[in-house]
Parts: sequence; structure tokens; C-alpha cells
Amino acid sequence: MPVDDTMMAVCGLLCESCDIRRMPFDDEAARVTIDWYREKGWLKKNEGVKEAIARNLICTGCHGDRAKHWSADCWILKCCVDDKNLRHCHECTDFPCDRLVDWSRKNEEYAKAFGRLAQLRTTA
Repeated sequence: MPVDDTMMAVCGLLCESCDIRRMPFDDEAARVTIDWYREKGWLKKNEGVKEAIARNLICTGCHGDRAKHWSADCWILKCCVDDKNLRHCHECTDFPCDRLVDWSRKNEEYAKAFGRLAQLRTTA
């Protein structure tokens, strides 16, 4: 099954299902995201979606407004888009680099994202 990269982060994560991107319009995504932001110390206990949006703790994707990217200083985003002027990591001549492979081993979602990139690489 081909991979649709139109709503895919540079690292292969899927933006459509991302709680951070969905937070402004999806109550369950908001609950999950706000709880995580509070756990990280980015929001106080009495703060919620309104405050997260005001602080640009939202995301319009890697190819959207960088001021509205939950992690505008992401090393993968910087490497792929800023340094190499690419849309996705699979387009890189260094793919798969050691750093991306190490990242993909951190959790199951990252591993799936890496797999998407690998699939795109073989179909490109």
C-alpha cells in the first residue's frame, strides 16, 4: 500500500492523527496533549487549550508556519528542511543516517515513522 506523504512530518510521523495538531478542534486530543504539556511543565495546572494556543504550543506541520510548530527546534526538521532543503528524510542521500535510526528505536511510533520513510525511499 503506497504511503501518502501530504500530511506527513519530515520524520515520517503522520500529522493527521497527531494529538498536538488535533488539539484545537478535538476534545480527546486536547485532553491528552494538555495533560502531557502539564507533565512537562509547559502549562500550569489551571491552564488549558486557550493558553496552549496563545503560546503557539500547537502544530501546523513541518511545512507549515514554524511559529506554529510544537517543536520548531526539532533536530530532524532543521537537518531535513533547513540544512538540506528537503521535504522528507527519505529524500536525503544520507538516508538512513545513524541519528535517525537511533531516533526510530525510541518508541513504536518512531519505528513506524521510520518504516514509512523507508517505504517511500524504495518507491521513489
